[in-house]
Amino acid sequence: MRAGLNSLQTRLIGHKAVMDRPRELALLLLFLGHVITALEVPLDLPQPPTITHQSPKDYIIDPRENIVIHCEAKGKPHPSFSWTRNGTHFDMDKDPKVLMKPHSGTLVMDISGGERAEAYEGVYQCSAHNELGTAVSNSIVLRQSRSPLWSKERVSPIIAQKGQSLILHCRPPAGLPPPIIFWMDNNFQRLPQSRRVSQALNGDLYFSNVQPEDSRSNYICYARFPHTQTIQQKQPISVRVLDMDSLNDTMADYFNDTDLFSDKPVDERAPVFMVPSESVSFKMVLRGEILEMETAEMQCIFVAVMSLIFSFSPTPAISWVKHNSEIPTSFLSFDKTLRITDVSEADAGEYRCIANNRHGSVHHTIRVTVNAAPYWISAPRNLVLAPKEMGIIMCRAAGHPKPSIRCIRWLMNGLPIENAPKDPSRSVEGDTLIFSEVQTGSSAVYQCNASNQYGYLLSNAFVSVLAEPPRVLTPPNIVYQVIMNKPMLLECVTFGSPVPTITWFKDSRSSMLEGNAYVFHENGTLEIHMSQPSNSGKYTCVARNNLGISENHVYLEVKEPTRILRPPEYREVQRNRDVVFECKAKHDPSLVPTMTWLKDDGELPDDERFRVDSDSLTITDVTESDAGMYTCIMNTTLDQDSASAQLTVVEAPPTPAVIYEQPGAPTDLELTDPGARSIQLTWTPGEEHNSPIKKFLIQYEDALHQSGVWHNLTEVPGTKTTAHLKLSPYVHYSFRVLALNDVGFSRPSMPSHQYRTSPAAPDENPTEVKGHGTEHNNLVITWKPLMPLQANGPGLQYKVMWRQQGIEKDWTSVSVANVSKFVVSGTPTFVPYEVMVQALNDYGLGPKPGAVIRYSGEDFPSAAPGDVRVLVLNSTLAEARWSPVSPESVRGRLQGYKVQLSSHHIFSPNKTSGKLPDLLPYSVYSLRVTAFNGRGEGPSSIPQRFETPEGVPGVPSFFKVSALDLDSLTLEWGPPHERNGRLTGYTFKYQIDSKNDLGLLEELDLLSNQSSFTLHNLPHSTRYKFYISARTQRGVGPTLTEEAVTVLDRAMVSPQVDIATQGWFIGLMSAIALLILILLIICFIKRNKGGKYPVKEKEDAHGDPEIQPMKEDDITFGEYSDEDRKPLKGSRTPSSGTVKRDGSDDSLVDYGDSGDTQFNEDGSFIGQYSGRSDRDATHDSSEPPSPVNAMNSFV
Repeated sequence: MRAGLNSLQTRLIGHKAVMDRPRELALLLLFLGHVITALEVPLDLPQPPTITHQSPKDYIIDPRENIVIHCEAKGKPHPSFSWTRNGTHFDMDKDPKVLMKPHSGTLVMDISGGERAEAYEGVYQCSAHNELGTAVSNSIVLRQSRSPLWSKERVSPIIAQKGQSLILHCRPPAGLPPPIIFWMDNNFQRLPQSRRVSQALNGDLYFSNVQPEDSRSNYICYARFPHTQTIQQKQPISVRVLDMDSLNDTMADYFNDTDLFSDKPVDERAPVFMVPSESVSFKMVLRGEILEMETAEMQCIFVAVMSLIFSFSPTPAISWVKHNSEIPTSFLSFDKTLRITDVSEADAGEYRCIANNRHGSVHHTIRVTVNAAPYWISAPRNLVLAPKEMGIIMCRAAGHPKPSIRCIRWLMNGLPIENAPKDPSRSVEGDTLIFSEVQTGSSAVYQCNASNQYGYLLSNAFVSVLAEPPRVLTPPNIVYQVIMNKPMLLECVTFGSPVPTITWFKDSRSSMLEGNAYVFHENGTLEIHMSQPSNSGKYTCVARNNLGISENHVYLEVKEPTRILRPPEYREVQRNRDVVFECKAKHDPSLVPTMTWLKDDGELPDDERFRVDSDSLTITDVTESDAGMYTCIMNTTLDQDSASAQLTVVEAPPTPAVIYEQPGAPTDLELTDPGARSIQLTWTPGEEHNSPIKKFLIQYEDALHQSGVWHNLTEVPGTKTTAHLKLSPYVHYSFRVLALNDVGFSRPSMPSHQYRTSPAAPDENPTEVKGHGTEHNNLVITWKPLMPLQANGPGLQYKVMWRQQGIEKDWTSVSVANVSKFVVSGTPTFVPYEVMVQALNDYGLGPKPGAVIRYSGEDFPSAAPGDVRVLVLNSTLAEARWSPVSPESVRGRLQGYKVQLSSHHIFSPNKTSGKLPDLLPYSVYSLRVTAFNGRGEGPSSIPQRFETPEGVPGVPSFFKVSALDLDSLTLEWGPPHERNGRLTGYTFKYQIDSKNDLGLLEELDLLSNQSSFTLHNLPHSTRYKFYISARTQRGVGPTLTEEAVTVLDRAMVSPQVDIATQGWFIGLMSAIALLILILLIICFIKRNKGGKYPVKEKEDAHGDPEIQPMKEDDITFGEYSDEDRKPLKGSRTPSSGTVKRDGSDDSLVDYGDSGDTQFNEDGSFIGQYSGRSDRDATHDSSEPPSPVNAMNSFV
């Protein structure tokens, strides 16, 4: 080919006279046919401008909106734009209302401020320039849309006789573009049209013969102007149709005297034409581009004249014929209009419109001629040439009349070619440009303009001189899929200069494809006539030219066709029962099937009773309306198959009593369509036993990993007997099926044959990938390992990969087995790592894992917080302040700051101060602050010494009272353990504690070195309450309380032990209770005998004996206080000294004061126990009684 080009090139240069002969030029065009093939230049290479979008030649705009004239172009460098208006340069800078969009040639004229759109009307042309050439747009004639008002006219009412013909003229105003005409009434309802009444192309409304129902006063012609979307209407026309049968003789005489009607009856006649009036008419239409959005129409409107006004004549029928040809077109307006779309020269000829009724016929002939504005036979195409190459650009146009050579003008960069710079490598031969021995500077854009009286064509084509090695533009590794026995096209779109040659190889580069099985297209596409499984594989297309070579790989997969193996069958089902149509299909396992069902070739009813499964259709509660033809269509992305069956619905017979049982076990398990990871299982259901099967449970056993253990695999509806099972690699499967109805599960079926899936690479990777450091120079990577079934094959390992984020480009990896942890050593301290863990086995790697960001180990912080200060707030609270450590010194993730005193205080990492509570007053502290991370604490700051001020002291360490003689008490105490400062003394208070109230509080100040004190001249048998507290300069501390009683021979300190728990006390109380019980029994016996006992006699004699005070010589009982109610020894009381009296401090002495003791004459003790005194009566009865109270109440 290259040699042929060189030879022809020599002939062009040395023998130009030969090129003048048409035959030689034809040979040249045939020889260089592949050179002129349109090439798409990659956008990264230099190329002249190309117009990509422009406004239409006849551009009608809406005057209410801004004007936008489009002009877009591509090129490298990106082109700049300029415009001409009416043949002269259009300076946009002079009109602030006109702007050009950035990086575009599109003009925008802002008329929103009230400017008139007609001021911008004219002929516009856009030019796109870069350093390689200039492309120009079409001449764009800009006109504003016009919707003029209807001219005012007076419309007179029309009176017509029944059977007459009638024309209602519309005569709309001429708009731009012409309006759309329609007739309506004043309620905006379209007027009905028929063979008798129809609208003509000019908008007039024609009545072949009027009838009384045509009478109305609101025939309105409307004109809609499409650009402005405005509608205007003509004045309403009133039509009145008279029926002579309904007129009386007087009215008939009146009308016969007018010119409107004739009293002379006429005979019926054959139809005559209303439009057109002559027998032959002529019509000229244009072909091609001008008629792309319009149509050529012919209309034939007729009328039958009635001679008998009292009877109807039939409306004539219309037909169309074409001389010596058929009419492959459509008819409109009740056959009165013939519409021809996309008119071509073949539509020229003689057409005849024929109208006939029973009285005769009439015809009209229309002779159609077709002219054409220029249209392309071969439009100029871009040409890319290498230096020293040759090529041609052709501009071949046709039209009627045909554009002559003189009507074809060549331009270069927008200028007539005769005025363009001379180029020795370029020559013009009529409608062809010939280039030979092109040079790098020969790049330019050429325009071809072909015109005749009906229009023009303008096309740009550039010549780009490039020297580029081949490149394949088809994306790499495309996977083509085709059904077996179908043709297939494999693309190899290339670019290069010179144009590269294409060769194809399959699977390897050892042998080039050839033979009748393949077709090699000139654009590089490889065609396979009939695809077979052997055609599957890898294909390589290689593009070569003298500057280099490029190749691309694509893949072809030949798929099995989809076939319906078990089509739906005829079903006759009783009403209100369920029916199932099965549709089992076979398809290529790699394709995803979709089952679609139709009823009577339409969609299924939108009814929940229709349930579509993957291979069946179930209809529940069948009704008569469900009868019909049902079609299943099995679709894949590449093909489909279909089958149909009829459903007949019949009445249901009476049903006998039903016995329900579990279903029978499924049988006949069969495995079909085995795949690497799938298989189809079919079975035969067992007996339903009068309870429909709801579902089937499919289980499997893995003899390789867990023999004898059955696992649930999937469930399918009870209407299916087939399941497409998804399997895992490297498993020895056996399957069984169980059926379930309302009663329960059936017995399992017999197991299927064993099916072993082949090993494969893992499908998934470990999860929960984590990373952390246990040392400052390591990274511990952990993950959740795969389960055995997830391994997909033997030799499961984990490929652990890591790299330092943002530093390392390459991954470091290691493969490990039987572990879920790996330690990376020698890492920098606390830096981010990208970590991945990928599963692999003996059959390959798992999917590419996603990376997670984890940090290496932390080291102890290297710096201590600085500028540590302490602010003492009070005797127990201080605030520490410090400066944060620098991020570099943390060497990990800062977790906080630790303030060390006698205890540790932790603060969050964003804190630089913190409160230190619970300090001891009057103490010296040493404070240090450290920063800590996940590894631990860093160095501590310089110790900061601070003192807390004095506080109030604590309670004295002990406090006891002792008696030295009858009228004095000695008090002893110890200094407090928590002095909280320098003791300045003790505050001592005491008061008499009587039963009714507390006495006057006495207060003494004692020295700090004093530890005892004696009170003299105290009355005997008197209870006292004592309070003592230590004090410092800050105040008085808590109070310690004691109680004591002066007695005759000794002062007893209130026992501090609960006597109710002592053994001797419990024995004494038991003896007293037994004695009282015996006395009660004796008294009960005496009363039953009618006698009186001394106590009873005294009660009778004295209703309320007066309680006598206790004599000094009376027997005095020791004081026993209620220990449950008394405060413990050493308990604190308020420093004010006020103490709430406890109402449970009763004793036997109190009860001794409550009455006299009497004896019988025989010396027996009967005793008399009175109730409590008044002061005791006021005691809250809800309080627990003392043991003495309990004994008193028992008596």
